[in-house]
Amino acid sequence: MTARVVLLGTGTGLPDPDRAYTHLVWDGPGGPFLVDVGGESYRRLLAAGIDPQRLTGVLLTHSHCDHINGLPALLFSLRLGGRTEPLPIYSLPATIELTTAFLAAAGLEDWATPVIWQPVTPGEPLQLRDGLVITTAITAHSRPCLALRFTAPNLPAVCYSSDTEPCPAVVDLATGAQILIHEATTAEPFAGHTTPRQAGAVAAAAGVRRLILVHFSPRWTMPVDQALAEIAAGGFHGDAAVGVDLQELTLLPER
Repeated sequence: MTARVVLLGTGTGLPDPDRAYTHLVWDGPGGPFLVDVGGESYRRLLAAGIDPQRLTGVLLTHSHCDHINGLPALLFSLRLGGRTEPLPIYSLPATIELTTAFLAAAGLEDWATPVIWQPVTPGEPLQLRDGLVITTAITAHSRPCLALRFTAPNLPAVCYSSDTEPCPAVVDLATGAQILIHEATTAEPFAGHTTPRQAGAVAAAAGVRRLILVHFSPRWTMPVDQALAEIAAGGFHGDAAVGVDLQELTLLPER
């Protein structure tokens, strides 16, 4: 069995015409499983060839609005589409508290698919259906934030940093993974975020084969060609790219 991770959005909190807010979906065993809900997630899932009604769960990495602002619309659209089965949403308790208040303010009442909130303890693996395991770690960001790692039977692991400055927790979580999806928001070091050069150093330290930058803006971060040169300057010489919206990262069975 194969799997894929689809980058539903790859932009920063200041989106541009080609990049929506960063969020992604695991489409493989135990999925489809959504990570963050930035903007028009329902439509983005459809564009990726995924029926949103089939979502098995959502993980919210943190409570900044570019990572949760599409949740009321997603739950509203799921309900209009006929879903009555509750949707499990996993996150840190602090993120759950803020997000539930956000949903209450949206006033959806009966016009939303119900939610089962699942508090996450970093470091304790989430054992999900069909052998899917999600392991989390706390990043270095301005709010409590989760990095995560997807593993599934006979498939290589994928790690996603979410929002963070370079930190040992992400290096440890990504070690042994095939792909690291890492944020690269800024051109110069900035608290709570990462530069392309720093992301290259993290990928090199973790020993991953492939690095994909997200939470990126050609206008704000730097041009793509410059970002690739910066990754190499950071010490990573594997397969590197700046992610684009709706890009598919295919995972083939390990032999």
